[in-house]
Amino acid sequence: MTGKVPSYGETGLRSTEIGVTADPGLLLTFLEGRDFDIPGTGIPIMGMVLSARSVFAGTAGTPMTAYRPPTALPASFLDRRDVVAALSRHDFGTVFRIAHAEVPLSYAQIAQACDIKPERVGLLARGQGRITTFEKIVSLADALRIPGHMVGLAPRPWERGERGDNVRRREFLAASAGTGLAVALTSALSVQVGGRIGADDVERLRDRAARLRRLDDILGGGDTRRVYLGEYQSTKRLMRECGYSEETGRSLLSVLAEQAQQAGWAAFDAGHHDDARGLYEESHRAAAEAGDTALAGNALAYLAYQDREPHVAAHIAAQACDTLDEHVPATVRALLHERHAWARAVAGDVAATERALEAARGALAAAAGEEQPGWSSWVDRTELGIMTGRCWAELGRPLRAVPVLEEALAGFDDAHARDKALYSSWLAASYLSAGEVEQAAAIASQVLELSMGVASVRPRQRLEPVLRRLRSHHDLPEVAAVLDLAQSG
Repeated sequence: MTGKVPSYGETGLRSTEIGVTADPGLLLTFLEGRDFDIPGTGIPIMGMVLSARSVFAGTAGTPMTAYRPPTALPASFLDRRDVVAALSRHDFGTVFRIAHAEVPLSYAQIAQACDIKPERVGLLARGQGRITTFEKIVSLADALRIPGHMVGLAPRPWERGERGDNVRRREFLAASAGTGLAVALTSALSVQVGGRIGADDVERLRDRAARLRRLDDILGGGDTRRVYLGEYQSTKRLMRECGYSEETGRSLLSVLAEQAQQAGWAAFDAGHHDDARGLYEESHRAAAEAGDTALAGNALAYLAYQDREPHVAAHIAAQACDTLDEHVPATVRALLHERHAWARAVAGDVAATERALEAARGALAAAAGEEQPGWSSWVDRTELGIMTGRCWAELGRPLRAVPVLEEALAGFDDAHARDKALYSSWLAASYLSAGEVEQAAAIASQVLELSMGVASVRPRQRLEPVLRRLRSHHDLPEVAAVLDLAQSG
């Protein structure tokens, strides 16, 4: 098998065309696994980013900052005791009057930004009349950049746009994945046109897949889908157009199966279920042809995980576990058993769920000291705890679900926003089922804040049933606040 294969570096784009103004050496940092700071911010990135596009917007070299309208009130102004007191009682007229004198901010500016007639702004500033409608209070808070808590609202979307390093890391990575990342992945292989692929080249591809997998820790599938799909398609092209031995061919098929699962997972996370199913099926075929039992079983587990017919999903998940033998690594066995447990929980089978969870715990206990595949190395006690809690939540056992989920999520970093939001949605549902409405609302608020800006459809989809159930308790302040947040987001 021979032919012409374009180099990974032959993209037809220069760095200036994708808005990259950083040192060109930064573009190789990801593949080399080195750490660095986002240019101009001091925010560390752990060997995952290639492009500086999200830090530079408009004119090249100009630091990107969050947009602030010209009517945004300074933080020092909002800290004034008289302003804090006025806002707490929704006395916006006093705020207008003080802002006019101290910022200074004209009544005409306030009127235009807040969609209020100029003469009414003047009357309010003189103590005549009040603003009482929810819609107008929201409009004022956004136009003047008044934090939600100061006027009895949930945090506004623009507040979460400035939530700190975790958000900026995610924005930086998302922009890189969407533009510069795929372009900047220079050739990881030494294969020439019409050349042969050797074992070293396969290992480079495998290492590359492992590095790219780290993006999924922070980004949603909407940001990573095209990158992972591009890697899968590139490997397919290599296999069509290059030469290699039979043994190398099997190794390439194994890499291809792993890449198809990455791409399928990202498609699923972004809500493209048909694309995901096709990629999982391709992965299963490639893994079976390669004789890679672990990846073949995982492809089936993925298919089960997204199947919407509970009993079909349980059957496929059981098939995945049937592929296991003594040669399959422990974390892979644990992963397949916990996916089987989830399928059984969705189907409402308590006894089968408990058996599968026990099998997962037994498999994970055997992982100590063993070398595990990179694609299953994330399966640990925390992951199993989360899956256990999710299963009990799905089975309608909140008293079992809550303590397990609380313990597992306690050490979960907010940097993993999508996953923490998704898993917390089951905690919110469990609290609500247990009658703890205020706590359910508090957790739901955290889910909304964590998932803001994450390119994944799943956290919000999972939370929607909780929000619907909370609406019957809208008279509670905590519930009203989270419903407001959900509407504004």
